[in-house]
Amino acid sequence: METEFTLNGHAEVVDAPDHELLIDTLRARMRLTGTKRSCDVEICGACTVLRDGQAISACTTLTADVDGADVVTVEGLADGDELHPVQQAFVDHSAAQCGFCTPGMVMSVVALCLEYPDADEERIKEYLSSTLCRCTGYVKIIEAAQQALEQM
Repeated sequence: METEFTLNGHAEVVDAPDHELLIDTLRARMRLTGTKRSCDVEICGACTVLRDGQAISACTTLTADVDGADVVTVEGLADGDELHPVQQAFVDHSAAQCGFCTPGMVMSVVALCLEYPDADEERIKEYLSSTLCRCTGYVKIIEAAQQALEQM
């Protein structure tokens, strides 16, 4: 099945089986491995990408479902050597521990900033509740989100 979409600002056409998941297309076909496979049931958030500015789970989204959409992965955020404000905030606040969940966390915070530009700490916590990290207490991640909200 042919699927046409924009991926990180570039037009793409992918011929994938109708049952292929977006995570498999991104990782295997497009070689974009920032999107992590973990739970495969839309619980952990490690596979979070943006479809038309909204956070989605690539592990439960069919590639065919992004036909005509604008998809952004963590690899599509930086502008050359200049990090996206959310990526920079994660660096500034040392918000990554092992790093496995970081791409999903970053993408979730980007979606938060787009959807709720005036989010308070409670909204941040609520928004990130579906993105799991086993290494931190989320304090640094919340601080990074607050900085990103101020800068975007």
